Amino acid sequence: MHIPDGILPAQVCATGYALTGLATWYSLRQINRTPDPSQGVPKAALLTAAFFIASSIHIPIPPASVHLVLNGLLGCVLGYYAFPAIVIGLFFQAVMFGHGGLSTLGVNAAMMGIPALLAYHIFQGRYGLASRLQPKVAIAGFAFLAGAIGLGIAVLIFFGLVLTTIPFGFDAATERTAVLVLVLTHIPLMVIEGIFTTLLVLFLERVKPELLQNEW
Repeated sequence: MHIPDGILPAQVCATGYALTGLATWYSLRQINRTPDPSQGVPKAALLTAAFFIASSIHIPIPPASVHLVLNGLLGCVLGYYAFPAIVIGLFFQAVMFGHGGLSTLGVNAAMMGIPALLAYHIFQGRYGLASRLQPKVAIAGFAFLAGAIGLGIAVLIFFGLVLTTIPFGFDAATERTAVLVLVLTHIPLMVIEGIFTTLLVLFLERVKPELLQNEW
């Protein structure tokens, strides 16, 4: 789902960098408001590595193959650390694996990082239903929603960007069909990411619940 170099116009890439810069600044500002901003760095480093590796794990969903993104999971566990973690992970994916590109790094980071922040806020919604549902049910439900919606919004942004900026000379109809097929193959992946996020969050809640306490 990474957008490579040469697909988007320069003004879109510049806008992506501007949005990423603003979101990074806001995330770091929120992190610096915590009593000990460095406390979450080891956890962020570990999940940045997981995000980096996830792009190499391909899941065959005919007629294409997709890979885990984990932006919703990062939002659940890292909170505002998720955005800078995604920026760093995408940079190394572009440099080492060729996933995405440097000119589109800002766009890709905004496309995956902003939904990760939204996933964090979705996951925080579990507190509102904790008194009405069993705590584990609330945690599992909101973890699934965060994982699935985090990826789903990123896919919709990808779909909109590619369809509205198809380069001149491309067969627009063929390109739209290819992108639509790619988007449809991500629907089962949304379910997979939701389930994976739920399982990991429930495991952390059982063995080390403080890792899920991201209050700002």
